[in-house]
Amino acid sequence: MKKYNRIMLKLSGEALAAEEGGYNEAEIARIAAQVKEIIDGGCNVGIVIGGGNIWRGKSNLQIDRPKSDSIGMLATVMNCIYVSEHFRAAGIKTAIFTPWLCSTFTELFSKDKANEYFAEGRVCFFAGGTGHPYFSTDTGVVLRAMEMDAEVILAAKNIDGVYDSDPAKNPNAKKFDKISIHEVVERKLGVIDLTASALLDEHQIPMRIFALQEENSIVNALTDDKFNGTDVTLNE
Repeated sequence: MKKYNRIMLKLSGEALAAEEGGYNEAEIARIAAQVKEIIDGGCNVGIVIGGGNIWRGKSNLQIDRPKSDSIGMLATVMNCIYVSEHFRAAGIKTAIFTPWLCSTFTELFSKDKANEYFAEGRVCFFAGGTGHPYFSTDTGVVLRAMEMDAEVILAAKNIDGVYDSDPAKNPNAKKFDKISIHEVVERKLGVIDLTASALLDEHQIPMRIFALQEENSIVNALTDDKFNGTDVTLNE
């Protein structure tokens, strides 16, 4: 299975949510089982989780943007703590980093410390985004992938890839098996934000986008023959 030495996994907060509210326990258990299989195969796994299941700042325009983004950053910390505990129950050693001190709940981000934990076989969660307002967790995951020398970003979402239009609104929307980051930006497909797109392009980090809910989707994203999402490629 070991196609990569180190990956960065981006989990959508909304994809972790249960329809009746709270967390989808079964989905988180499936994620833990897949991640354990990956690390047992010798690959380091870093994880960034969005906070959209708890807070959607753009829908709360009456709140000052930096304050709204602060709430969103804290939402990602809550998600990482919750998912980390499920991982620990599944026998996976974990660590949670934030870009600012967060009492004893997390550790202050350090590349050296994260590398030590990766060498011990731990999964490292990178919570709190970039630590600054106006940046999304898309930018946060690319930043951490750059810093931690990840070879690929796996983006697990509610949708099974990149489409030329919204498939929820257009039944004839076309799904791309492969698309360059330049075309994503030029066509304004909204896969990831512009800052994250620029960083991906500049630092040459490929991304694979797929549906989290598909069976064994994270493990399959590490292969070419079973991958059922969209490859966001570079230099095309």
